[in-house]
Amino acid sequence: MTQSASRAADVIVVGAGLSGLTLAFELAEHGHEVEVLEAALHPGGVIGSHRREVGAGGGEALYEYGPNSAMDTSPKVNELLHALGVHDERIDAQPAARKRYVLRDGRLVAAPSGPLSFLTTPLLSARSKCALLREPFVPRGPAGVDEDVAHFVERRLGREWLDYAIEPLLGGIYAGNPQEISLAAAFPRLHALEQDHGSLLGGALRSARAGRRAARSEGRVARQRAVSFSFRRGMQTLTDALALRLGRVICAARVSTLRREGDGTWVVGVERRGERFERRARAVVLAVPAYEAAKLVLPLAVDVAHALEGIVYPPLATVTTVYRRGDVRHPLDGFGFLAPRVENPPVLGTLFCSSMFAHRAPAGFVTLTSFVGGRRNPELAQGSEQVITANVLRSNQRFLGAGEPLFAVVRKWPRAIPQYTLGHAERLARVERLEATLPGLRFCCNWRGGVSISDCIDSGMSGADRLSAWLKANIARQPDLRAAC
Repeated sequence: MTQSASRAADVIVVGAGLSGLTLAFELAEHGHEVEVLEAALHPGGVIGSHRREVGAGGGEALYEYGPNSAMDTSPKVNELLHALGVHDERIDAQPAARKRYVLRDGRLVAAPSGPLSFLTTPLLSARSKCALLREPFVPRGPAGVDEDVAHFVERRLGREWLDYAIEPLLGGIYAGNPQEISLAAAFPRLHALEQDHGSLLGGALRSARAGRRAARSEGRVARQRAVSFSFRRGMQTLTDALALRLGRVICAARVSTLRREGDGTWVVGVERRGERFERRARAVVLAVPAYEAAKLVLPLAVDVAHALEGIVYPPLATVTTVYRRGDVRHPLDGFGFLAPRVENPPVLGTLFCSSMFAHRAPAGFVTLTSFVGGRRNPELAQGSEQVITANVLRSNQRFLGAGEPLFAVVRKWPRAIPQYTLGHAERLARVERLEATLPGLRFCCNWRGGVSISDCIDSGMSGADRLSAWLKANIARQPDLRAAC
């Protein structure tokens, strides 16, 4: 049975992941009435922190199903933490976590930590190091061409740079394939360095001083100097605080329809525990994965729905393992390791969680989290939990000298991280045209503006500022929805 449209909010946000919760919170801070509708049983999206006892009297291990950390690259991050009252819960990564490893010839090699270390690292051959020096003399690529990351890197630096620097990095960020990822969409600054300066190395040197000045004036931190952080009780601290402060977060509420009335108001159809009802609002924000947004906008704009359907989400599995410290030979003195495709590893990489942050494992124990699948090997993430676990244990034994774990926990994500593939800019352009055509309809999710925690916070807060300005400019021309209900 369907009820008529009930009491409205100024804005309905569909989706209670980090982007949607941040945007909703910021709108509420601007004085707008906001309601968040979430199909899952709990808010937070892919963020989820969990604890499990480590043996009798051994204490607890803390691990994440989703993101393990965030990077403090934007002033908006700490602005949000202070506003939520959770800044004191923040913990920064331990100094050892600045070290990262890359798998090369079956062993873990420390990755370069700065420009000069690229010339001395054993990760790259002398020929590839010379390629870095020749890079400023490589001609620009053609303007206006949507070039994939693999072609760009091979053209400017050579195959070894692709295999041992860029491909594993893409695996760590997107679980992606460099032959498919759009340089301009995923790494716009790299694309701009070549187009504006003709060289990555020369452009980076020339723009570094201006970039530092701009970053200081805006309060930003360069990614290479940014600090990784989490919270004492895990990343879920952030999304729990957002949901608690908002209050009006309705879970188990799946939005099935979306329409715009003749007077400009928006009506969403909701299904919740066998009941159907409608909600009215001045504006609607779709903060859901692209494939879910596509279903809702299909009646409004077929071309935009098709564009959103074209955003790929590969399967990914995370596997957390806990060992006695004495059962792992590697010192685990770093953030973790990335595993290039060319090495044919069973994992994309592994985080040394208990080395990254204090209190992730009791004294005498270590916690690791490995990633399996992605665009590289989607079938590995779709196997049984037993097969996935066996692959990770084989990786830990081979590359870290690990014995038998105390336990392993698998979390499978059938659709994980959105891929910024070739044509992504045009897909987003269609979305922007729809927003311009249908006032009050907005999109905010990690398929737009970046996939990291800080990107989602930045997108949510910036999107809220723009929508608030629009609401205040148009409120006098729209009817009072609450009076009509």
